[in-house]
Amino acid sequence: MTDVVLPCRNEAAALPDLLARMPAGYRPIVVDNGSTDGSAAVARAHGAEVISVAQPGYGAAVHAGVLTADPADGVVCVMDADGSFDPAQLPRVADLVRTGVARLGVGRRRPAARAVWPLHARAANAALAWRLRRTSGLPVHDIGPVRAVRRDDLLALRLRDRRFGYPLELLIAAGRAGWPVVEVDVDYHPRAAGTRSKVTGTLRGTLRAVRDMSAVLAR
Repeated sequence: MTDVVLPCRNEAAALPDLLARMPAGYRPIVVDNGSTDGSAAVARAHGAEVISVAQPGYGAAVHAGVLTADPADGVVCVMDADGSFDPAQLPRVADLVRTGVARLGVGRRRPAARAVWPLHARAANAALAWRLRRTSGLPVHDIGPVRAVRRDDLLALRLRDRRFGYPLELLIAAGRAGWPVVEVDVDYHPRAAGTRSKVTGTLRGTLRAVRDMSAVLAR
């Protein structure tokens, strides 16, 4: 059974459909990070394991989920809980790691409709990915919101960021460790109705994420 960590803050509207589409052999772990809309109760009602994390921040939620994941399978996936990704595509990313093609598999967003990815967020992501390619040599074009890695490998990196800089810190650490990092296309859909992105939904959110990631790059 492959565990799927779903960092979650106020995603109650997205969870029923998302959890219903989880592929066989993949177990969802919803990490509630301060939701006020009943996300935790919705997730439990739809069969997910739920843990709550008081420390705010995307990285804090992901780290707690990874610690909770069962080490028996070895591979753990991370995916946003907002309904913008299809869980059926998780094997595309996880199989890169399971077959030894990569030690870190990353989903590269391919918008499935116009206006899915706001220009300000897309430009910020492209700039960060370009800087990462230039400084690390990693062949990545997205600061992947969907990824797969072996749990023990990930924990051994001892990532410190607990905010939006976590995905970038992971890529930097993987590059420094000499890991093969492989991207694969994943469809990027509109978020579920009734949810709002903490990053791409507003210019302020995007700037906050860029600030966190820039701090990681400056280390």
